[in-house]
Amino acid sequence: MVQHQASYLYIPFLLLTVAATIIASQAIISGTFSIVYQAVTTRLMPLMKVAYTSSQMKSQIYIPVVNGTLMCAVIFMILIFQKSENLAAAYGMAVTGSMTITALMMVLVFSQIKKWKWKLPFAVIVSGIAFAFFVATWSKLSHGAYWSLILAAIPLSLILIWTKGQKRLFKSLRPLDLETFLISYEQIYAKGRNIAGTALYFCRGYTMISPYIVHSIFRSNIIYERNILISISRTDEPFGIKVDLKQDLAPGLEALEVEAGYREIFDLEGLIKEQGIQEKVIFYGVEDIVTRNPIWRIFSVIKRITPNFVQFSKLPPSRLQGIVTRVEM
Repeated sequence: MVQHQASYLYIPFLLLTVAATIIASQAIISGTFSIVYQAVTTRLMPLMKVAYTSSQMKSQIYIPVVNGTLMCAVIFMILIFQKSENLAAAYGMAVTGSMTITALMMVLVFSQIKKWKWKLPFAVIVSGIAFAFFVATWSKLSHGAYWSLILAAIPLSLILIWTKGQKRLFKSLRPLDLETFLISYEQIYAKGRNIAGTALYFCRGYTMISPYIVHSIFRSNIIYERNILISISRTDEPFGIKVDLKQDLAPGLEALEVEAGYREIFDLEGLIKEQGIQEKVIFYGVEDIVTRNPIWRIFSVIKRITPNFVQFSKLPPSRLQGIVTRVEM
C-alpha cells in the first residue's frame, strides 16, 4: 500500500517493519526464557539445560530447547497459514485469551490481598471486557483460531503431567523420617568402618530421607566420615539466598539448606565451597518408573529425556554417583 501511495517511503517503511519484527521476536524469546526458567525453578516444569551467557549479569540466560521449540512453532505456523492475513483469526484468539487470563489473575490477586481490595471492582470490569472480546473470537474457530488452543494446550499439558507426576512419585517413593533413619545410621556409623572424606546427598528436605540414601547407607554400607544432606527450596521472594549448615544432626551427619528466590540464579558449587565443604563424591537419586498408566508413562519419558538436578546445577561430573531406585506408579 505504501508503495502505491508514496513509493519513496517504501524502503524506510520496510526497514521499520523489519526492525519492529526483530524487536517483537526478541521480546517474545526473552519473555519466554524468563517464564520457563521461573517455572523450572518452582518445579512447575521439568528441568532444562540453561546456558548463562554473561559473567556480569546473572539473569542473562539462554535455554536451547525453548529457542528451538519457538523456531519450530513459528515455521509450523508459517506452513499452515502461509499468508499473514490468514493468521488474523488465530492471533485474535491468542491475544484476547491472554488478556482474559491476565484479567482473571488480577481479580484473584486483588481479592486475596486486603490492602488491594478497593481495586477489585476495576479488575472485574476489565475482566468482563476482556472476556467479551474473547467470546467474540469463538466465531473464528473454523477459520484457524483453534490452532491457538492446540498450541496453548501443549505447555499446559506438560505442566499438569509434570506437577501431578511429581506428587505421585513422591508418594510412591515413601521417604523415611529423620528420627527413624538416625536409629540405624548411628549404629552403622559407630562401627568405625567409614570411608575417608565427605559425601553429599541431594534430597528434597533433610527431615525426610530419600529411599536412595537409605539404600546407599544401609543396604550397600557406603558411609563416609562426613555425610551432608543438601536440600534446595525456592521462596516467594524473587531474589535472595539463604544458606544454613546444620552440623549437629548426628555424628558425621550434617544438613545444608539453601533457600533461594524464585528468580535467583546462583552457583551451587560455589555455595558449597563457601561453607568449607570439599566433597569426595556426590550422590543423587535416579528413579526407574514402572507403570501401566499412559499418563505416568508420558511422565516417565519426560523425566528420562530431561536433565536431572545435578546436571542442571552443573556439578563436577567426575564426582557424581547416581543411584537407581525402581518405583511403581
